[in-house]
Amino acid sequence: MPAEPAGEAEGGPRKVARVVLLDPDDRVLLLHGHEPDDPADDWWFTPGGGLEGAETREQAVLRELAEETGITEVDLGPVLWRRRCSFPFAGRRWDQDEWYYLARTTRTATGVTALTELERRSVAGARWWTCRELARAHETVYPTRLAELLRRLLDEGPPARPVTLDTEIV
Repeated sequence: MPAEPAGEAEGGPRKVARVVLLDPDDRVLLLHGHEPDDPADDWWFTPGGGLEGAETREQAVLRELAEETGITEVDLGPVLWRRRCSFPFAGRRWDQDEWYYLARTTRTATGVTALTELERRSVAGARWWTCRELARAHETVYPTRLAELLRRLLDEGPPARPVTLDTEIV
C-alpha cells in the first residue's frame, strides 16, 4: 500500500519492497486495502512499501512489515520476484518498481504499529491465506498471479535469482 510518495523527485518509479510472509503452515499474510473514500473498491496485497531516505530494500521491507503488522520476528530470505506496476489510488497514479522478498515467521498475531494517515484511511486489516484459499478467491489480489506464484514457491522453493513478473497496469 502506498504511503505518501517518496523518491519521485529523482525521476523514475517509486522503489518499493514487499514481503511474501509465510507462517509455519505455509499460509501467506495479506493486507486488505481499499480506496480511501470507497471501501467497496477493495483488494488484498502483500505487506510492504516505499523506501525512505537512504534505506536499503531489505531495511524498508522489515520496517514496513513491523509498521503494518507488528511482526518483527522474521527470517528474511531472498528476493523472489520483481515487478513494475502502475495503478490509480487516492486520486493519483502510482508507478512502482517492486521487489518481493520471502520471509518466514512463527508469529501469526498481527497488530498495526505505525500507519501513515493515508494507510489509516485505506487499510482494513490482515489475513493469513492458504494457497488453496488464494486459488479459489474471488477477491482482487496483487500481484494478480499470487496463487500460482505461491504454489510454485511452495513446490519448488525460491528461484535461483529473482523472477521478473509481467508489468501490471491498472
